Amino acid sequence: MHGPRTALIWRAVFALLGWAILALQYALMLATPDRSPVELTLNFFSYFTILTNVLVALAMTLPVVAGASALGRWAASPGVRASMAMYAVVVGLVYHFMLHATWNPQGWLLVANLGLHYLMPTAMLLDWLMFAPKGALRWSDAARWLAFPLIYGVWTAIHGLATDWWPYWFVDASTLGWGKAGAYFAGLLVFFTLVGLIVVAIDRRLGRRDRTPASA
Repeated sequence: MHGPRTALIWRAVFALLGWAILALQYALMLATPDRSPVELTLNFFSYFTILTNVLVALAMTLPVVAGASALGRWAASPGVRASMAMYAVVVGLVYHFMLHATWNPQGWLLVANLGLHYLMPTAMLLDWLMFAPKGALRWSDAARWLAFPLIYGVWTAIHGLATDWWPYWFVDASTLGWGKAGAYFAGLLVFFTLVGLIVVAIDRRLGRRDRTPASA
């Protein structure tokens, strides 16, 4: 069992790293020629990876800087930390299996890429496993957690229709067509659900273990 001081140090370290990695990625994106800062900023916050890493950075930060506040208690709650772990795991797995082979970042872009897709998702997963109380989740939570990717999907469609800019190849309706892009998105929702159910199953298993009295 890891104590509150260990959790505080862990979260402080990864809060700093999380915001630093996001700032690095944003600075690199702003260096893109022939696009306005407003357009680049809108595109930056239209990546699911970026939004998830912002949520993870907040989940690491709030218990450290405002642990006694309503926001701090909310960020430290079992359901929130479990959902953040689920989103982060999906980000890492989707990147590794669907996006990794499509580009070859170098230099600082590689540093930001590794941080966003591997370091912070792993940190969030370990945070949930090590520090979050277990046994409070319900199977229905896996369905409730779909709200974030569903809202993101609606935004991506609206933004794409308005600008013809798509954050990922598998949601590029202009190239794939709406039917194929919709099928990819539906498949991703199924994947989110499966990962969410695994998270709930782990929570319930560990919760039962923690409630079982130790043998004499």
